[in-house]
Amino acid sequence: MSCSAHTPVQIYSDGGCAPNPGPGGWGAVLIAGLRTREISGADPDTTNNRMEITAAISALRLLKQPCDVTVFTDSQYLRKGITQWMDGWLANGWKKANGRPVENADLWRELLQAAEPHRVTWEWIRGHRGNPLNERADQLAREARQRLESGQAVPTAVTTQSTALPEVALYTQGCALGNPGPGGYAAVIVDAQGREQPIFGAWPMATSNVMELWAAVAGLQALRQVSHVTVYSTSKYLIDGAARWLAQWERRGWRTADGQPVRNQEIWAELSHVLGDHDVTWAHLENANRNTHYRQAVKLARQAAEGARG
Repeated sequence: MSCSAHTPVQIYSDGGCAPNPGPGGWGAVLIAGLRTREISGADPDTTNNRMEITAAISALRLLKQPCDVTVFTDSQYLRKGITQWMDGWLANGWKKANGRPVENADLWRELLQAAEPHRVTWEWIRGHRGNPLNERADQLAREARQRLESGQAVPTAVTTQSTALPEVALYTQGCALGNPGPGGYAAVIVDAQGREQPIFGAWPMATSNVMELWAAVAGLQALRQVSHVTVYSTSKYLIDGAARWLAQWERRGWRTADGQPVRNQEIWAELSHVLGDHDVTWAHLENANRNTHYRQAVKLARQAAEGARG
């Protein structure tokens, strides 16, 4: 995953086994600027703790340049190991205070190496408490383990969703007549061969911002396979919210930086959910680039809103 020098990157990682020890899986969600990436893997004979460390290692190794990284984990073992216990382990030659060897020293060494190029902050979050990105990492880990147990080939090294994914362009538009008023939304899905699939609809009462959000949600929901999606929109509210603010809102419990409730929280949460299914890039559509696909989305959204007005 590419990032410019010291680009802020957020990583949500998780891992686990069933039983412990036994077959295990790990997963991670990475967010860097306009890019979102998911990775996962599995091991036939491992432990919960080894999967937690492996998830963090694999995510950090995916970064191609030095970055400012915040790793969110629900594993106190991982966070305390790297932030509190590591100095003592190193000073004692990879032995604990009781003189016994440090468990999983091989992976801890790999984690130090993977983290070394970056400025990394480690944050603990409570697992299974509704944080969408933490839940997504848990789901990726669980699904990787289940694929392994069902006999499917699951690599133990980094696997990324961007490999051989179908390329899709998504042009979105939303509008409201009266703002609030009758609203319409549209998304035009364009595949690599240039084929269009329009998605559109109306709400009896909405704002333009809500319709812009829902156009993106509806377009992503309509995709029938995991894809690398570039979402094009003229809405700075949508693009900036999805690319810059969404992960921070989730981390703060759907509060803005000044502590106020996030407006349109339910729709932002739905967008976060569908984002987890794809590798998504966000692009603000400037005047010069408003092509026929975008104009089709504008026309459909307007027609839908006018139909809702009756």
